[in-house]
Amino acid sequence: MSLSAFTALPDDARLWLMALTRATEASLLAPEVDALMNRWRHKGVQYQGAWALLENRILAVAEPTLAAQPSGCAIDGMLRGVNQLTAKLGLTLEDPQAVVVRLVDGIRAIPRSEVEARLRDGTLDGATPVLDLALLTLGDLRQGRFERSLAATWIGRKYKVQAPAETGA
Repeated sequence: MSLSAFTALPDDARLWLMALTRATEASLLAPEVDALMNRWRHKGVQYQGAWALLENRILAVAEPTLAAQPSGCAIDGMLRGVNQLTAKLGLTLEDPQAVVVRLVDGIRAIPRSEVEARLRDGTLDGATPVLDLALLTLGDLRQGRFERSLAATWIGRKYKVQAPAETGA
């Protein structure tokens, strides 16, 4: 996972993670997202947003000013712009409430309403990697908090899912 687009930004830069419903190439997104980042301003403030495509599915946008001086209107404008550009490109964003997991067959978004059933049928277990789209800062992403075992997330706490016992060789 390359975070090189964020090199100039501090760890406390505000972060947004949005999952696409299917994998895509960053080169497809680049002209539109670059244009959005260049025109991202509100009330005379030009925001210094940067972006990356993680896992070919997760659009990551970071911006340092909004961490200290949040502007709901500026954030809404950026999110609206992302929705418009994905629609223009024929892409769709996952429901932000979905649980994004890494399974054997790739990254999948599980609707929250199905999580308990997927735990019962064995699709999900304590070791399932969960991609946390709720991270708030670039530092969280840099420090490896993006992907954690299901047992270490709110799902593990809510459903009392334990991490699998380690077996010795």
